[in-house]
Amino acid sequence: MPQHIALKDPNRESRIFSARTITAILIVTGLLGIILARYHTLQITEYETYRTQSERNRVQLQPLPPKRGLIYDRNGVLLADNRPSHLLSIVVERVPDLEQTLAELRQLVPVSDADLEAFYKKKNQRRPYEAVPLRFRLTESERAVLAVNRHRLPGVTVEAQLVRHYPHGELFSHAIGYVGRINERETFELDASDYRGTFHIGKVGVEKYYEDLLHGEVGYQNVETNAHGRVLRVLERFDPKPGADLVLHLDIGLQRVAFDALGDQRGAVVAMDPATGGVLALVSTPGYDSNLFVNGISSADYSALRDSPDVPLFNRAVQGQYPPGSTIKPMMAMAGLKSGLVTPEYTVPDPGWYSLPGDSRRYRDWILKIRGTGHAPRVDMEMAIAESCDVYFYDLARRMTIDGMYEYLHPFGLGERSGIDTTNERRGVLPSTRWKRDAMNQPWYPGETISAGIGQGYMLATPVQLAVATTALATRGTHYSPRLVRSINGEVVSAPELTPVQGSEEHWSAVQNAMREVVHGRRGSARKIAAGIQYEMAGKTGTAQVIGIAQGEIYREEEVAERHRNHGLFIAFAPLEAPTIAVAVIVENGGGSSAAYPIARQVIDAWLLDEELPVEDAGPVEVN
Repeated sequence: MPQHIALKDPNRESRIFSARTITAILIVTGLLGIILARYHTLQITEYETYRTQSERNRVQLQPLPPKRGLIYDRNGVLLADNRPSHLLSIVVERVPDLEQTLAELRQLVPVSDADLEAFYKKKNQRRPYEAVPLRFRLTESERAVLAVNRHRLPGVTVEAQLVRHYPHGELFSHAIGYVGRINERETFELDASDYRGTFHIGKVGVEKYYEDLLHGEVGYQNVETNAHGRVLRVLERFDPKPGADLVLHLDIGLQRVAFDALGDQRGAVVAMDPATGGVLALVSTPGYDSNLFVNGISSADYSALRDSPDVPLFNRAVQGQYPPGSTIKPMMAMAGLKSGLVTPEYTVPDPGWYSLPGDSRRYRDWILKIRGTGHAPRVDMEMAIAESCDVYFYDLARRMTIDGMYEYLHPFGLGERSGIDTTNERRGVLPSTRWKRDAMNQPWYPGETISAGIGQGYMLATPVQLAVATTALATRGTHYSPRLVRSINGEVVSAPELTPVQGSEEHWSAVQNAMREVVHGRRGSARKIAAGIQYEMAGKTGTAQVIGIAQGEIYREEEVAERHRNHGLFIAFAPLEAPTIAVAVIVENGGGSSAAYPIARQVIDAWLLDEELPVEDAGPVEVN
């Protein structure tokens, strides 16, 4: 019989079905478990994280930059202002293709290579979703072009902001300084939270010295945005705290007089109030337009300033170190009187030259080339100051020694920074045996003391140091660290008092009367400016050599290149009995003090006699 083959095996099929069903159930259960676990992670474990990320797409925290404090002169004239300007920025996270967007923007508005370079640097230093500036000071037509094309430029914003403006340009460039864009080094040094939304910082001068006060405190606001990043509403706002307003001791009228008096000459004028230490005028010429630096100076403009032989970026008032020349003679006279080496009646013979004992070298007096002899057979202290007799002070310096000079001149503020509230002040040089040993590893020689006795040789001083020393001469020993800022948000700032210069009333009277003779005496070295003067002025002329003159040779100015000619200096205070102004003037390569003392006369005349000093019109406000 044929064998029957079963076509179906119900038991086997049942087992296979059961196995497949169980496998499917396990797979589905596993997948459901994974989904549930993921739901648990999203909704419970990491809920706050993802909620925050979701909120960031809808709500943003935006910085509100503070308004920078204003700067005024003593009369309330605005010297540093904030003006509205429009800024082109990019929120990188909202831009699909950054390079394409930049290329399109460069076709719409001018964007320089320098702008692009600054943009990429800032891009790498900012926080996520923080706008990166690309162009400052957009014109009205540029804003219109960007507005028309806004629909195809996601992430591109045009915002209004306040930008620093200096209405008087060059007039206060060295006194106030300027702000500029925050650079890469400053980005790492600054507290990022304090400067969010701010692109400028004080670079030099008052703007930098008082940066912490002028800057203010940043504010914030939470805003709701749509998918394109546009603000729909403000949810929460914390207003910024504006920077402090500063009122300076500077007087714009006196500043203008000093600036015009210097004219095209290289030099500096510092005028101070002896009673307070307030700086009434601080001028260094040539200057520059501070507005050039605010939003980034062009390469051409910066090269012109940097490469100019007149170095307009150099603040001669606080950075210029010059031999003070004969301007230190009143201070030397006080040192001699206090040390007991001389009296007002003490005299020295003056043949027109001086030699150290046992040395044949002759140290000439300036008068020798004019008269062929000295000032007089014998010279006392008053004549020595009034006519600027070198021989008298050669002799005094030799007997005092260089270390004695250091001891007595240091209290006048020489050889030390004055502490003026600005940047980059230099300390000058008040030499001593120790100074030369430390600086040059060399001994001090007696002949160097002779040169130092008339403010030459190694001795150097800045115009602001000479102004401070002049206030000590004016007040009979009391002087202050010079101050540009008079008040902060209406609160008066007092200048720190420096260590007084000690001296008897008799000695101070003798020196002040001798300085009076410089201007009002029949043979005073500045008698030319006394014509028509309506007050009594005390002063002292000074001439500083730029190049050395060999023994036996005569300095002939007409044969010397202009930049090798002598500097002219003058210090003065007035009125004599109750001084309200002290002035120090330096004219580089002016040929001598005759280039400096007419400037001082103009400045003091303006302060004492003019009922209303001129105020420069700042011109119309230009809004960009």
